[in-house]
Amino acid sequence: MTNLREKALALPTLPGVYLMKDTKGGVVYIGKAKNLRARLCQYFTAQGLQGHCYIGLGLQHVTDFDTIITSSEYEALVLEQSLVKQHNPKYNLCLKDDKGFYWLRITREDWPRLAVAKRQADDGATYHGPFTAIGEFKRAVSDAQQIYQLPTCSKQFPRDIGKGRPCLQHYIKRCAAPCARKIKHAEYVQSVRDAENYLVRGSTQAHRELQRAMEQAAEELQFERAAALRDKLRAMENLKEKQHVVSVNVEDQDVFALAADAKQVCFTALRFCAGKLCDSESFIVPRAESVEELRQRLLEQYYGMREPGKLRRVVLDGETQSPELLAQWLADKTGHKVEIMVAQKSEPARLVDLARQNAVEHLANKTGRQGGKQFAALEELARMLGLPAPPETIEAYDISHTGGADTVGAMIVFKNGVPHKAGYRRYAIQGQGNDDYAAMAEVLDRRLSRLDEMPAADLILLDGGVGQVHAVQPVLERHGVVIPVFGMVKDGKHKTRAIAAGGGGEIAFTATKQAFALVTKIQDEVHRFAVAYHHTKHKKTTLDSELMGIPGIGPARVKALLTHFKTLKAIKAASQEELAATPGMTKATAKWVWEHFHPGE
Repeated sequence: MTNLREKALALPTLPGVYLMKDTKGGVVYIGKAKNLRARLCQYFTAQGLQGHCYIGLGLQHVTDFDTIITSSEYEALVLEQSLVKQHNPKYNLCLKDDKGFYWLRITREDWPRLAVAKRQADDGATYHGPFTAIGEFKRAVSDAQQIYQLPTCSKQFPRDIGKGRPCLQHYIKRCAAPCARKIKHAEYVQSVRDAENYLVRGSTQAHRELQRAMEQAAEELQFERAAALRDKLRAMENLKEKQHVVSVNVEDQDVFALAADAKQVCFTALRFCAGKLCDSESFIVPRAESVEELRQRLLEQYYGMREPGKLRRVVLDGETQSPELLAQWLADKTGHKVEIMVAQKSEPARLVDLARQNAVEHLANKTGRQGGKQFAALEELARMLGLPAPPETIEAYDISHTGGADTVGAMIVFKNGVPHKAGYRRYAIQGQGNDDYAAMAEVLDRRLSRLDEMPAADLILLDGGVGQVHAVQPVLERHGVVIPVFGMVKDGKHKTRAIAAGGGGEIAFTATKQAFALVTKIQDEVHRFAVAYHHTKHKKTTLDSELMGIPGIGPARVKALLTHFKTLKAIKAASQEELAATPGMTKATAKWVWEHFHPGE
């Protein structure tokens, strides 16, 4: 490591590409840098190699590296992509691409079949492609088979013709049933050619040709053929109605969003073609570097393995390191300008929210989390509060009293977005009166003094505003604990309104947001828990004070009476003999208690 660092220190501060090698001289990782010296010196430190998700721990065995200086960072990016495809280094596979390209395959036989193929083969079949929008392509093939009523079963023709009755697909008009001789050979072949035309030349052109053919058949009085063509047109139009346009401003665009927990990041891409969502992909990568650097690297890798096609706009959920570099690279790949934008409002923000929801659900499923909805709320809350990752454990605190009397504090715990009642705690405040700030500080002080019993939370929420936040910050500093602390602000109707930060500002909620529902649930639960404890304590205090006013009755006899009779109502209904039978009581004190509750009798 020392030798490699010395070699890195001798590099120029110029852009270029570096190739890391193992003990056998094989290239195991290729990267680019705006400043070769700075980037490689980052790697060759005690923690450097572990700090980048796209390298991995295996690179601790790197023994050498080579560099290629380029004239610009853009040239370095293009060279990096070329070298990655040439060497296929094992540690450049940050995004595991399991899709590749697909082809339309039409078999060369008397009764040709239409299917999707992952690669071309030397089998005499006709291939069209490759197609990169995989989701859209597969749906289009399925639509073509449905419109032109082509068989999708495993039967072979002409071997299986006439050997059985038509299946359900024929009766719901999704298959012409050549197996039962319901269609002539020439008509079947024409249907396959029409489906090929539909997929290769586009549905719009196919629709026009079908329309012309139907009108011509009607003019020639071929009414059966015209009716069959009419049915195909209706099927095509019905399928189009189901494909709702979800983007109207830019027809061809890609939308990206990240969702992260403490260890992993999900990178989701939504591809829009002709204004419709045509494909979706999600990738899980380890979390390490800064979000801007990670987003830049993921985009570069994504478009390194995906052709942008007619792409006009890339919508992101946050900033990247070099948006100008990315735009220039995509413009060269597409032959036209590609806009790189960070979604702020309107349609782009709505599409980014859709991508983020997909990323959250994908991450929750892949990591085995229970409840994607809760994780989505935590991820949204983390973005609102500027937290590095969604908080797994949240502690919330509230103070309750009646005019300064019987002041209590309460702590509740939410784990992964749901209550964790084993972590709930109650605190009887000692002599703070109606000073909510001092009471909150006391509760936090007592909680943090017991970190050995229960580890610290990832986030602390206080019922109140900036005052409560300022009151507890010295307590956290005294205990040497660094935990984000925010206040939960209520409106005049005691409903959650905003989050208060220590700097004095407030973060407003939108009622439709999932984070709003989560914080409201937390605030309501901690308030309920605190009030319930206060009512219990206040009731007992009221009871104690009434008994303590009787001559000869002190704390010990109050405790004895309540232990024996359980309630004040039972004490009032007891006779002098029953009161005197209570441990610690005498006939005289029993008489005084009875006379207190039965004056004048």
